[in-house]
Amino acid sequence: MKPKSKILIIAGSDSSGGAGIQADIKTVTSLGSYAMTALTAVTVQNTTGVSVVIPINPKEIKKQILFTCKDIKPNGVKIGMLHSSLVIKSVVNALNKVKNIKIVLDPVMVAKGGARLINHSAIRTLKDKLIKKVYLITPNIPEAEILTKTKIKNIEDMIHAANILLKLGAKNVLVKGGHIKSKYMTDILLNRKEIKIFRNKKIKTRNTHGTGCTLSSAIATFLSCGKPLNKSCELGIKYVNQAIGSNPNYGKGNGPINHLNSILIDKKFR
Repeated sequence: MKPKSKILIIAGSDSSGGAGIQADIKTVTSLGSYAMTALTAVTVQNTTGVSVVIPINPKEIKKQILFTCKDIKPNGVKIGMLHSSLVIKSVVNALNKVKNIKIVLDPVMVAKGGARLINHSAIRTLKDKLIKKVYLITPNIPEAEILTKTKIKNIEDMIHAANILLKLGAKNVLVKGGHIKSKYMTDILLNRKEIKIFRNKKIKTRNTHGTGCTLSSAIATFLSCGKPLNKSCELGIKYVNQAIGSNPNYGKGNGPINHLNSILIDKKFR
């Protein structure tokens, strides 16, 4: 099978393999595309939480992006953990030289276990420099609250927050509603022309580590293959829901999801 497209992933590493660049690579590969990477940080973590964050020098991050893209041109970019202003500026500067690609930004700010992964200065830089450069931003509710300085308790609040992000320069916003207590999962896609609501039955499980990374990578993959935004979001959400539903139940904390749910293994390899 030949890969359908090439995705550059700019994100941090998760030593437990459930989130971060590991989840991104698994997602892109499982959906039939080719994953390239630029590592922004190394984290020491497992399903119970993050122990240590070791940042990569911003200049080296920029070199990773440019040297990779000079040789293999990506069809899409997914951005995850960017922990400082210098890193964000370095990434923006590098991406200015990589033309005609759709960028999906997952504004990773807090780990599932509660550890903060970005400082206040970086949040300001992300709002000022990066949001306007990406095609889609995919915040969950806590991230949307931080970015918009509002409280989100319902769908109306989600729409209000998305509109604030549009005013900051975002082209398309997908606010993920998993943190709202409900029997249904409601995700809202908004731009200046339309609003699209995705509703799915919420799966009761503690194994949701890496869902945000996985969703943004899935959407970036579908976009890079030429699918329209609405369809890319719909298929990405479906992939994540199936991955949650068939989770392997690893670890003592917030366990990983099953990125292999999209793969059918030939009988002779079983």
